[in-house]
Amino acid sequence: MKYEFLDKINDPSDLRILSVSNLNDVADELRYFLIDTVSQCGGHFGASLGAVELTIALHYSFNTPEDKIIWDVGHQCYGHKVLTGRKNQLYTIRKKGGLHPFPSREESEYDVFGAGHSSTSISAAIGMAIASSHKKDDKKIVAVIGDGGLSAGMAYEALNHMGSIDQDVLVILNDNEMSISPNVGAMTNYLTRILSSKAYTTVKEGSKNVLKKVPPFDQLAQKTEGHIKGWFAPGMLFEEMGINYYGPIDGHDTRFLVKTLKNLKKISGPKLLHVITKKGKGYLPAESDPVKYHAVPIFNREIGVKKNTNQKITYTKIFDNWICNIAEKDPRIFAITPAMREGSGLVEFSKKFPDRYIDVGIAEQHSITLAAGLACEGQKPIVCIYSTFLQRAYDQLIHDVALQNLDVLFAVDRAGFVGADGGTHCGVYDLSYLRCIPNMLIMAPSSEEECKNMLYTGYLHNGPAVVRYPRGEGLGVKVSEELENYKIGVSKKIRLGKNIIILSFGSVINVCQDVSNKLNCTLIDMRFVKPIDENIINESIKKYSLIVTVEDNSIMGGAGSAVNEVISKNNYQAKTLNIGVPDKFFSHATREEQLVDSGISADNIIKKIKKYIKNNNLYDLNHSSKIR
Repeated sequence: MKYEFLDKINDPSDLRILSVSNLNDVADELRYFLIDTVSQCGGHFGASLGAVELTIALHYSFNTPEDKIIWDVGHQCYGHKVLTGRKNQLYTIRKKGGLHPFPSREESEYDVFGAGHSSTSISAAIGMAIASSHKKDDKKIVAVIGDGGLSAGMAYEALNHMGSIDQDVLVILNDNEMSISPNVGAMTNYLTRILSSKAYTTVKEGSKNVLKKVPPFDQLAQKTEGHIKGWFAPGMLFEEMGINYYGPIDGHDTRFLVKTLKNLKKISGPKLLHVITKKGKGYLPAESDPVKYHAVPIFNREIGVKKNTNQKITYTKIFDNWICNIAEKDPRIFAITPAMREGSGLVEFSKKFPDRYIDVGIAEQHSITLAAGLACEGQKPIVCIYSTFLQRAYDQLIHDVALQNLDVLFAVDRAGFVGADGGTHCGVYDLSYLRCIPNMLIMAPSSEEECKNMLYTGYLHNGPAVVRYPRGEGLGVKVSEELENYKIGVSKKIRLGKNIIILSFGSVINVCQDVSNKLNCTLIDMRFVKPIDENIINESIKKYSLIVTVEDNSIMGGAGSAVNEVISKNNYQAKTLNIGVPDKFFSHATREEQLVDSGISADNIIKKIKKYIKNNNLYDLNHSSKIR
């Protein structure tokens, strides 16, 4: 399809030569292009549709890339990518070798700060503003953060600092009443009160006149007047922090957005513009169901996203079923999530047990210490969290849970490679960063049945326990109704073979089974990463010429390292080959492609084993024949 305006925009300078009266047409074309393209390639959807006019207004009003726009998370940046020269590549987004799913400094000079996790934009903007001031180069710095991002502690830390220093930073609060799950917390309630208050209706109409006058409040009001203003103005929280507040304004009124932004450029100091947008704007199914349309697969734009009829059960659904069943029997069960109700499989739990469901917002640190407090009072908290989100609460994990040996179960979803979300969401470090913490019980299920039983084992364990499982579907293993409490630190023999033993950790078991069959190796499902099964390692030393460990975690410090430590501790002489994620970051691709690229595929593992045997001139200890 040909676009009258969009086809002529190769970078924001092309946009800025247009008349303001043409910007609504650009918005219509950009929104249509996003709907048309994402329906064919999939990707983050609703947030980008809601930010169309805001994106256009920002690039029209500011001299990017000299002026800096920092996008928080980046779910809403597809329109930004289109306007900054990547229109013809948008169909490749989230695919191997294609556009990054989020802003990426290596991809474009317009992506001034990489993102993927929330609430980093304001801190980065302050850092850039301080640098700009130091260099005296007069750049304008803008951070765009969603209302969901303001539920995170890091955003408040940044705002607190921002209000105490005289740096020229503009924060745009893109308030669409949604992050991924429905927003929760005092900030959400505060923003809702702003929109429903009488003061807002007065300020909303009056703000158009106020913003025409430059300079603003700082020269019109001294301390007394500022405090009086804080009593009734809707942005009193930000004003009291030392940040000039403007708005709320309509985030879909392009002409007024441009006028407001150009006025705010003339105002120095810390300031916040509150913009109201609608997630999924312009596509009725996305407007009606913003959670479903946050990120979408390929779909028919005429009928929307179809319900997934795939019969294979996901690991997340295994957890969903298990926690609902166990909570029926145990009133001590609490489920805690940092704003990932849908992603972590807690929708049913939240409906059945609303009094024991706690969504803390995007506040991972708080979620862990909250769980610690519940455990202190004899409850059984279960923290439902993604592997890469748990990283954000590492101090609380050590200091507040493990050090006190508190009875908290961590259901760690999205462990290992996750596919299209790329490096920011790859959960390939958890075994390494968890193993070194005392008192931790760490389990890695190899199938759906194993996952259910490990959750049960962790639930019965008195102390901190982790069950880490991957995104998506399992192997298709039937899940029984019976619950088995596994013996701590004991592995499971899958197949007996000769010469070589493979110690498999977690969801890579299917790859290891293929290798085991082709090379006639013994295969062990290790089950536990900590405590590790030392008996099977001792047995392996005596019986096998080569010990191979396989995991979808960083080789450095991971499960294979745990095996090496046992060997070293006992002063064994043994040949070991550790296979896992190399010491590098992996970009977006499918999970299968990421596994292959990291060397965790049957063919790659066989090649590595044969190369190791050749380089080390290995012989079968029992039969003195060279291993082929």
